[in-house]
Amino acid sequence: MKKILWILGVLLLQSSIVQAEVEKYHIDIKGQHAFIQFKVKHLGYSWLLGDFRKFDGQFDYDTSNISNSSISVTVNTDSVDSNHAERDKHIKGKHFLDVVNFPIATFVSKKITQNKDDSFDIDGELDLHGVKKMISINAKTVGSGPDPWFGYRAGFEGTTILTLADFNITKSLGPASTTVEVLLFIEGVRQPKEDDSDAVDSGSPFFE
Repeated sequence: MKKILWILGVLLLQSSIVQAEVEKYHIDIKGQHAFIQFKVKHLGYSWLLGDFRKFDGQFDYDTSNISNSSISVTVNTDSVDSNHAERDKHIKGKHFLDVVNFPIATFVSKKITQNKDDSFDIDGELDLHGVKKMISINAKTVGSGPDPWFGYRAGFEGTTILTLADFNITKSLGPASTTVEVLLFIEGVRQPKEDDSDAVDSGSPFFE
């Protein structure tokens, strides 16, 4: 009897270890289930909204300990879209994103901290416009579970506020427009383990 209880205990311990394993996800760009958007005040009277159409990334997710998780994202700055072609040319130009010289922006997390509520802070390095700077993203889990294509997904949302001058973007848009709010909506597809031949990779290559 003691031996049976010992075996059951070992099995339960192994099960808990498996459940706590960090899982790898690819951001679902192929299905267009992820968005990087931004908003900046226009003259202090209203908001200008836009997003980046082309980006890619992945994240590791530990449901039992969020501090073991991580995320990295690569953005094609030339894919910026504010729903106005002439304005987009201006945003892509040398006074702002300068996409000719800085075609890629990247974010790599360094630390993730659980807050007292259901949110968590993602501290990491943003490389934008030739400047590398630590920023903090306040995020929370939207949900996770199986999808209709025999895969498994997890989704998150987050926000951060960037000061343009911190990234050497110094062209004046007026005193009300010195910062830009970035809105992140990230859905990832869990990637197959080496011994899991039935898992489905629903991700996509960058710029596909």
